[in-house]
Amino acid sequence: MNNNKENLSPVEKIKTGSNGLRGTLKESLADNFTGAIREDDQTVIKFHGMYQQDDRDRREERVSKKLEWLYSYMIRLRLPGGFLTPEQWIGLNETAEDHSTGTIKVTTRQTIQLHGILKSHLRPTIQSFNLQHLDSIAACGDVNRNVTCTANPSESPLQQEAYELAGKISEMCLPKTKAYYDIWIDDELLVDRKAEEDPLYQDRYLPRKLKIGIAVPPNNDVDVFINDIALIAIIENDKIVGYNIAAGGGLGATHGNEATYARLASILGFVDTEEKVLKAVYEIITVQRDFGNRSDRKLSRLKYTIDKLGIDQYRAEVEKRAGFSFEPAREFKFTQRKDRYGWIQNHEGKWFYTVFVEHGRILDIEGYPLKSGLLKIARTGKANFRFTCNQNLILADIDEKDKAEIEAVLKEYRISEHTDGASALRKNSVACVALNTCSLALAEAQRYLPSLVTKIEPILEKYGLLEEDITIRMTGCPNGCGRSPNAEIGFVGTAYGKYNLHIGGDRLGMRLNTKFKENIGEEEILTTLDELFGIYVQKRLAEETFGDFSYRYLHTLN
Repeated sequence: MNNNKENLSPVEKIKTGSNGLRGTLKESLADNFTGAIREDDQTVIKFHGMYQQDDRDRREERVSKKLEWLYSYMIRLRLPGGFLTPEQWIGLNETAEDHSTGTIKVTTRQTIQLHGILKSHLRPTIQSFNLQHLDSIAACGDVNRNVTCTANPSESPLQQEAYELAGKISEMCLPKTKAYYDIWIDDELLVDRKAEEDPLYQDRYLPRKLKIGIAVPPNNDVDVFINDIALIAIIENDKIVGYNIAAGGGLGATHGNEATYARLASILGFVDTEEKVLKAVYEIITVQRDFGNRSDRKLSRLKYTIDKLGIDQYRAEVEKRAGFSFEPAREFKFTQRKDRYGWIQNHEGKWFYTVFVEHGRILDIEGYPLKSGLLKIARTGKANFRFTCNQNLILADIDEKDKAEIEAVLKEYRISEHTDGASALRKNSVACVALNTCSLALAEAQRYLPSLVTKIEPILEKYGLLEEDITIRMTGCPNGCGRSPNAEIGFVGTAYGKYNLHIGGDRLGMRLNTKFKENIGEEEILTTLDELFGIYVQKRLAEETFGDFSYRYLHTLN
């Protein structure tokens, strides 16, 4: 058990001394002389679902004018399973317009982020969310993050069961402190400190963030094995009879630090009841709380704890605390890992339309007023809004009698045209936010990948590959937010305009890719992909995906 208090990282001391995640946030918010908050509060505020950021495009200009950096804040909602009512979407749209850049960002964890919120707008933003019965509690920080699950109810009649489980796990793993309400909602809140005692997180919370995903085979649309805790529904006779539980996934690493690495979760075993699922998840978290590395944050994710202890010892400790043993894992099969675009009808006769949202950015641009179109749909009150882990949006639960009305809006605002017209590569692309707001970004991602895809598409067309479902993902740094290590083609930013190129990941999310070339720019990226696609069409086996071919090709080079 990691109890070495003399060697704790500075963040650990901030957490334990934060007065239940309050820190000095009230004082920071009252300081009108700066757009920033106090240094320690920059850690505390993450537990409230926010990050302090600045506009990196304007740093040089601000410094030249002897002004502080242009600080602002990103707020992320807690939306287990990724669901909003049309009324909540209307409220979110208004909040985005009033307090942020106006762009609504769908994340790879099935939730929403708003960027560019000034410090003076933080409380009004949170209060407006509260009126919509939304919150950002624990959406960031060293706690369980937003719980993801298979997004589209048309995929399986069992999606609702997985969605409800995501909500139960999210609720179980919420911090007990009332600091969020005390600071953002009600300055006069009287808090019973006894009620704030937290048996799960105690006063130190987790060594690092923890992510949970739930997949309903045969679609691995949640990329389940990249999570710290992965739940795979086992289906027999059209019923979920339990879940395989895996642990230790995570894609973040650090350039030049070989002790850090991406890893997929290892299966611990099978449990046959929801009660056991909840208990197992809870105790996996407590073991990580007690054994995780609190000295070096680069080595503090659950994957490193499992590799240090060994999977058998970790499993045994979880079983001891849970009071039951895992059964042997049961068979399952994934056949795809993508969103089904366009119209699909589910088993109840409801209709669902999946909108392609490039890298999750919902805004109006010239010739494509996506945000306005979605607002018009929300105002009909006839479609719910669901979000996918591929950064897309599903207009959901539409009655047969209302389908034509929604379809007309999709056409009017060119939403269906944009969705139908995008290439397979573009639809299978994912990128993190990166520049200009992420402080960790070394290179562009969401602002650059669309133009890079435009340059790759003619190469694919030359080889007859334009409709191949190749997954391509880009991150502006090695932290993995765009899930680039788990793609057939992955780009990891190393410096402005430079990326490591990774290939050989599989199409289903069951195998990570491998670094193929280091620190290359656009010209070499396009030349390399041209060569690889050319070899692929000549030497691929029957039905062989690009990821499987490039994995095989890499082994011929070694």
